[in-house]
Amino acid sequence: MPCWVSLMARDLGAALDFYGGVFGWTFRSGGLGEEFRIASSGGVPVAGIGALAPALQVAVAWTPYFAVEDADVTAARIRERGGTVAVGPVALHTGRGALAADREGAVFGLWQGPLVSQWEMWRDTAPAWTRLRTRDAFDAAIFYGEVLDWACERPGCCDVRYEHDEVVLRHGGHVVARLTSGAVEAAPDPSLRPHWHTHFTVKDPVAVADTARDHGATVLADGTSPTGPWVRVSDPDGATFTLTTPS
Repeated sequence: MPCWVSLMARDLGAALDFYGGVFGWTFRSGGLGEEFRIASSGGVPVAGIGALAPALQVAVAWTPYFAVEDADVTAARIRERGGTVAVGPVALHTGRGALAADREGAVFGLWQGPLVSQWEMWRDTAPAWTRLRTRDAFDAAIFYGEVLDWACERPGCCDVRYEHDEVVLRHGGHVVARLTSGAVEAAPDPSLRPHWHTHFTVKDPVAVADTARDHGATVLADGTSPTGPWVRVSDPDGATFTLTTPS
């Protein structure tokens, strides 16, 4: 299942100032060096923010990580099914990680090993969940299901259902991810291409979006869902995320 979200920023200090000011997050070292921080909200670990190597000319984006039992086995499955493993698996402090992309180019991470402290609290209450916007949600569900052992018969595996034109991933009865069709692989607008998109739940998305704008963000879109208002935001570095109310 999704076990973490992480952002690699061009300017770590500016990113910490922005997300600390917008969400009230506090930060501590995470054992991955001086260029990486663990963000917490109310004492609960929320996300990781690190510094992007200057030589890497890639878009700044929030990336979900999925817990796996064996990163090498999972990486091999990704390659066998037409995906790409760009980095790793490599040893990182207490475990092993990798960065990959699915067949449509959506980037995601893998993590093998102990999870962040207070993981159980993050899993049940963290204000973050993720949605895959892809060309064909059903095809993507088959890819990720085979790679990550979704819908297997082992105890504790994720349950996958097709509901209201999207694929819904649940763990322990909680929605942990959604897969939606309609992305365009060659679209000039990155937000329309296949990608994983992080949602942060807040009590008042509109008020938090106003705060984000005051800190240099751009509001891209807004609307209302069955659970309440939502606002899509781009931070000063170009990383997008959506503010939404708890379901």
